[in-house]
Amino acid sequence: CVAIESKNFGSETMDENAHRFRKMNGLGNDFVVIDRRTDNIRLPGDTVRAIANRATGIGCDQLIALDPSTDADVFMRIWNADGGEVGACGNAARCVAAVVASEVGRPSVTIETDDQVLEAYAGENGIVTIDMGAPRLRWDEIPLAEAVHDTSRIELQAGPIDAPALHSPGVVSVGNPHAIFFLRSVDEIALDRIGPPLEHHPLFPERANISIAQVIDRSHLRLRTWERGAGLTRACGTAACASAVAAVRRGLTDRKVTVRLPGGDLAIEWRERDDHVLMTGPYALDYEDTLPAALLAAGEAQRV
Repeated sequence: CVAIESKNFGSETMDENAHRFRKMNGLGNDFVVIDRRTDNIRLPGDTVRAIANRATGIGCDQLIALDPSTDADVFMRIWNADGGEVGACGNAARCVAAVVASEVGRPSVTIETDDQVLEAYAGENGIVTIDMGAPRLRWDEIPLAEAVHDTSRIELQAGPIDAPALHSPGVVSVGNPHAIFFLRSVDEIALDRIGPPLEHHPLFPERANISIAQVIDRSHLRLRTWERGAGLTRACGTAACASAVAAVRRGLTDRKVTVRLPGGDLAIEWRERDDHVLMTGPYALDYEDTLPAALLAAGEAQRV
C-alpha cells in the first residue's frame, strides 16, 4: 500500500525539531505511527490524548511508537486514545509489520511487544499474517480479580437480574484482556451503552475489551467490540483472535474462522499443533506528515 493523500496541518516548515508520523489503519481501526528508533521523544499521556483527539489533533484509536529492539526487528509500543499504555494491538501489528518488511526488504519480520516477540509475514496485495502466540486462559493470566475455574463461561451479566441483556461471557487474553458475549445477533445490543460499565467492572483489574459475537456457521463469526480506552472501533484484531478462541472452547466453531467486523474481515486460525493464534488481514497507509508543534507542546513532549 502507498500513501494516498497528504494532510496539511498548517504553515509549519520542516526543521530539525520536526517529528514525522504515518497515519495507518487496519480495517478502519486507525493509528498514528511515530518512529522513535532514531528520533526519540517522550509521549506522556497528555501528548497521546492531544494527538489522538479527533476534533483538535490528528485523531486515532491508538498511537504507536516504533522503538529499537535487541531481540526483534522492532519494538512496538502502544497507547490507547485515552493515554493509557497497553500491551497488544493486532491491527497495529499488521501495519508495523508492513512498514518494517519494506525497510528490511524481506517479508518475514519480528515485532517485540511488552511480553513476547511476534512473528509476521507481509505478503502481497497489502495482506499481513501475525502469529499472536498462545492465548492466556487462566484467570490470573487474563487477569481476573478472583479465581475462576472455567474461563470459557464466567458468571457476569449486564441488565436486569431476571432478564439480562448479556451474560456468561468467555474471557481470554491475547496480550490484553477480552470478554466475549455470544448473542443471536450483534445488532440487538447498544454496545456504546453497555460497553463502558463492563469495561470498568471490578472483575477486571486492568479493565477489559468487551465484545459481542454472533455465530453464523462453523467457519464464520460476526463481531463488534468496545475497546478499553478507545471505545467503539471499526475493528479490533485481538478481539477477533479472542472471539475465535472463545467460540472454539464452547464448541461453536472450527479452529479456522472468518471474523466479520464493522470494518471488514479477518481470517483467524487457532492452530492445534502449538496453540498459537494466527491473524491474517489487510493494512493501509493513509498519509504521512509532520506532527504539529502545538500537539507535542500539549503534553510537554521532550527529545530524549
